[in-house]
Amino acid sequence: MRTQQTDQLPLTDCRFCSLVSKANGEDPIGTADTCDYWLIMEVSQPWSQDIFGENPTIKPLISLFQELIVKHEIKLRPMLIAPDREYSHPGFTRVLYYYRPAKMFSQFEKQEFVVPEGEATALLTAILKQLIQQHNDLSKFQQYQQQTSHIRELMVCTHAQVDLACGRFGTPLYRQLRKEYAPASNGKLRVWQTTHFGGHQFAPTLVDLPQGCLWGHLEPEVLDLLVNRNGSVSDLRQFYRGWAGLTKFEQIVEREIWIQLGWTWLDYLKTGEVLAKELNEEHHVDEEHPVYWAEVRIDFTAVDSNVSGAYEARVEVCGEVKSALNSAKQMELQAVEQYCVSRLTKLD
Repeated sequence: MRTQQTDQLPLTDCRFCSLVSKANGEDPIGTADTCDYWLIMEVSQPWSQDIFGENPTIKPLISLFQELIVKHEIKLRPMLIAPDREYSHPGFTRVLYYYRPAKMFSQFEKQEFVVPEGEATALLTAILKQLIQQHNDLSKFQQYQQQTSHIRELMVCTHAQVDLACGRFGTPLYRQLRKEYAPASNGKLRVWQTTHFGGHQFAPTLVDLPQGCLWGHLEPEVLDLLVNRNGSVSDLRQFYRGWAGLTKFEQIVEREIWIQLGWTWLDYLKTGEVLAKELNEEHHVDEEHPVYWAEVRIDFTAVDSNVSGAYEARVEVCGEVKSALNSAKQMELQAVEQYCVSRLTKLD
């Protein structure tokens, strides 16, 4: 049954898309881009809107990025991070490369390099070409590799040139995390400012690597729970955009399982599949052919294989909200379908 949210914020004079989204109750779940690879490089600010096309290190690689993403349909997310006074080294460029280690997994594997600035393009080229050729040979850069697999990276979008909301709301959140949480981690947590990685209507938005969980509409009072995982996961429900290892409707189901099982769920190896879906041809909103319902299966196993199983679920449209996809003086509101899990069954 379709429900319509009422009493939504008109916000005719509001400049920030994320305020519209949050006030109108838009659920961020299912909005994390599905990724198999993350390629992240240090580039000094300021970042223009087209920083990838203008940066001399990256510009020669644009056609290679397009070949990978468009032609080969490789799920790759390129990002830039701002150098940090404590973490970074003048004359050198940091490159973080995360990759999906297997079909079933819980977090991304990481390789980190700190190379002389003049070798950054060559390293990026080698990483991108190996994705096409399906082999891993970065031995030429081994001397620059860093042993940082134990470090958790929190990446907050502050890319105001793409959308004002990310600068307005992402920057103070980044500063709080960087000042309060990174120093208290005994070297196990770094916090970075990043370029846009999708979903600025959910600013402040954050990606937690190597886990690959994305968060949005974040508030200062939930940071302790997000970083330290020292309380009920249900208190983070409204901020969870999803896990990048799954697709949209799989992410929606995964959140429900996570709420039931708690923090240990994040450590399970997981994979998802959409078993069936029905397109809602008559009601076109945020997608060309919105899905009216989807049947989803999530398989899981513990790392030691002592626990394993599967869930099947049905995801259905349960409403619609008005949201703004971009910040502007004159807001253009757009209808966005909202989904909920109407059935969740653990299989024997």
